[in-house]
Amino acid sequence: MKKGILIVLAVGFALASNAQTETTKKTEQAKTEKKASNKKEVQPITFETLVIERKDIPKGTDDMFSFKFKNTGKTPVLIQNVQTSCGCTTAKKPEAPVMPKKSDEISVKYDTNRVGPFEKTITVTNNVGAPIVLTIKGNVLGEGANEGHGH
Repeated sequence: MKKGILIVLAVGFALASNAQTETTKKTEQAKTEKKASNKKEVQPITFETLVIERKDIPKGTDDMFSFKFKNTGKTPVLIQNVQTSCGCTTAKKPEAPVMPKKSDEISVKYDTNRVGPFEKTITVTNNVGAPIVLTIKGNVLGEGANEGHGH
C-alpha cells in the first residue's frame, strides 16, 4: 500500500515538474518573440513613396516605376524578395545588400499592352523588418479603354 502511494506521489511530482517546465518554456518563448517583434517595429528602410500613380500612359511603352529607398538603419539591408500581385507586373530588386546610409531602388514594370486603368501591389520582404507593400496605379491609353486588366 505504501509502495502504491509512493508511486502515485512520484508520478504526480513528475507531471507537476513537467508542467512547470512547459510553462517556463512558453514564457521564455513569448519573451523572445516579443523582443523580436519590438526590434522589427522600427523599419530601417525608408522609401521616398509607397504609391506611384501615372495617368495617360501610351499603350506599348516601356514605362518603369522606380521606388527609391534608403537604409536608415545600422546594419546592411538585403531585399530578399519582391512579389507582384499579378503576372502583368514585374519587379527588379537590388541583388547586393544595401549598406547603412546608402540608397537603392526597386524597379517595377507594368504590361502597357493592357489598356485601361490598373492598380497593382508589390510586396517587398527583407532581412531587417516587416514586409513593405508598394503600389503602382495608372491608366493605359488606347482604343477600347474599357478593356482594363481585372486581376
